[in-house]
Amino acid sequence: MRKIELLAPAGSPEALRAAVENGADAVYLGWGAFNARRGARNFSDEEFAEALVYCHVRGVRVFLTLNILLTDRELPAVLESARTASRLGVDAVLVQDWGLLDLLRRTLPDLPLHASTQMSVFTSGGASETAADGCQRVVIARECSAEDTAAIIANSPAEIEVFGHGALCMCYSGQCAMSAILGGRSGNRGRCAQPCRLPYGVNEAASAGRPLSLKDNCLAGALGEMAEMGVSCVKLEGRMKRPEYVAAVTNVYARLLAENRGPTAEERDILERAFSRSGFTDSYWLGQKGPAMFGFRPEDAAPPSSEPLPLPDRRIPVTFTAQVRTGVPCSLTLDDGSGHRVTVTGPVPEPAGNRPLTASDLAARLEKTGGTPYRCVMGGDTQVEPGLYLSAAAVNALRRDALDALTEERTRPPERREHFPPPPLPDIDCSGDTPRFTVSVADAAQLTEDLLALRPARVYVPLEALAALPALPAGETEWCAALPRVWRDRDEPQLQTWLAHAKALGVTGALAGNIGHLPLLRDSGLYIYGDFGLNVFNSYSLEYLRQKGLRSACVSFELRLAQIRDLKKPLPAEAIVYGRLPLMITENCLVKNSGHCRCGQPNVLRDRTGAAFPLLPAFGCRTEIQNDRPLWLADLPDYRRLGLSCARLRFTTESPQECVRVYRAYLDGEPPQGEFTRGLCKRGVE
Repeated sequence: MRKIELLAPAGSPEALRAAVENGADAVYLGWGAFNARRGARNFSDEEFAEALVYCHVRGVRVFLTLNILLTDRELPAVLESARTASRLGVDAVLVQDWGLLDLLRRTLPDLPLHASTQMSVFTSGGASETAADGCQRVVIARECSAEDTAAIIANSPAEIEVFGHGALCMCYSGQCAMSAILGGRSGNRGRCAQPCRLPYGVNEAASAGRPLSLKDNCLAGALGEMAEMGVSCVKLEGRMKRPEYVAAVTNVYARLLAENRGPTAEERDILERAFSRSGFTDSYWLGQKGPAMFGFRPEDAAPPSSEPLPLPDRRIPVTFTAQVRTGVPCSLTLDDGSGHRVTVTGPVPEPAGNRPLTASDLAARLEKTGGTPYRCVMGGDTQVEPGLYLSAAAVNALRRDALDALTEERTRPPERREHFPPPPLPDIDCSGDTPRFTVSVADAAQLTEDLLALRPARVYVPLEALAALPALPAGETEWCAALPRVWRDRDEPQLQTWLAHAKALGVTGALAGNIGHLPLLRDSGLYIYGDFGLNVFNSYSLEYLRQKGLRSACVSFELRLAQIRDLKKPLPAEAIVYGRLPLMITENCLVKNSGHCRCGQPNVLRDRTGAAFPLLPAFGCRTEIQNDRPLWLADLPDYRRLGLSCARLRFTTESPQECVRVYRAYLDGEPPQGEFTRGLCKRGVE
């Protein structure tokens, strides 16, 4: 059984040292502006280079987080950061953006890549797809249960990393737009303002309740189960937290992994005193949901504090052999047991006066490695001829030179290929002159004759809604099945049955919003169109999806109109131009958690201002939170001049009559009625 790697957060140089000193096998950190914790202290150029040396000499791996969505303008700078990190010897890079993934595997083919949890991978198909694209490791969604994790490990070639301890997001990582839409601070860009921690009410006024604030995850008792199923790595969250937190939590998990056991009451207390929100939860791992998972930390809570327990000596054991012979320079060879072996020489020994050097004297002097990350033990062929003398200074210098040489060997960056400049985009331009309207519906009842008489180019219908239809309504349009945004391996037989039924009805296309949809659809005979869940933020992401065989892709609604306009379009592009934008997709059903199961009725989430955010049921008893007001661009002709092939009208809570009214208003370019938003089309996101 392979040992699980313990991956600790390093939001600052101080936190990095705390992680390493307390038993981390690897650390993850941000360097520069391109990472998902841009509010952390992070590392300067000099500190980053020093961190690599500090960690590598101690046998600790370093992973660089480049796990945010990136614009075309940012990609060159990010690639240079990755190239510099690769030359310095970084052990892997975490990536969210498909365009960056594609560029990294082309420009730095030997640099290991890890698929960030921001990629929203929660199935074997998704993990296998990212592995085929060059990701050595996949960080699966925090919502995955033990059953889900075991299935992914059994059916995917990638290493699987599990989120073991720390803050849980209410929304699936990579799919949350709440902070971006409400305040312009994008979680996909490392600027989340954590609106989920605020008070809300479900179908009632907001009070003290926190229905979006989950307790922190704690899987300290599940490490043995993870080892049995083949989990490669357990990640501890906390790049925004203090070094003391990192020390305490890393220390406990390092002990548990080293001793192959569960936590004691004292260790659980240490974890809780380090930081918690009304305690911890392991419900997702157990395949459970419900209100018991939720908690929060009061603003006037006492400062967290916790002292890590002493750890065994973690210095690197090094065997050494010495040669002290007449007439030749003395020599010392060090071997770290990991393939690094160095030999240094010193002065020629002198004839002894009163007290000759003995092997035990030499060993005692060489073992004085205090202040270094090494622990020396005697090796095999040590020879000290009788009657010879070496000064203490000479022995100390020999030891120091040998340890310096070993450090240089252990921290030498690997040789890696580089293919720069990056490849240009293909000479393909799929820009449209005037976008055609497409329509997505949440309910088949919205598909009226009047709506279809307006001749949308495509209609996207939820796959589960199509499964209930005996026939498609009459209309001159392309019918597309919109696959569930979240599902599991065990759901795929049902999805395949529904897809076959949809195809028999006359559906010719499918809307894919997750990387795991692609292996589901590849042999279906349906055209594949990319949905907003794929987070297309740059031209290279469009090219990546073109290579995957998609016929078009919906770009991120976090882009400004000018950014959409400036995208090179090797693949036809679509954008949402009307509708309530989805703020979250959640594993927990908010309505059920409130004590009432009423999916057939309208449900809303209310914030402290009284704003009402509709709650739509999603496949698998999940919830999709919609914005409180619809996006309206009908009277802004700019969206027609962006090179889009399609402009989507996204119908969610609208009545069938409202759907028709809105479509006609867009055909005529009418101004909005009632409350509306321009979304992020002008202001964009941080």
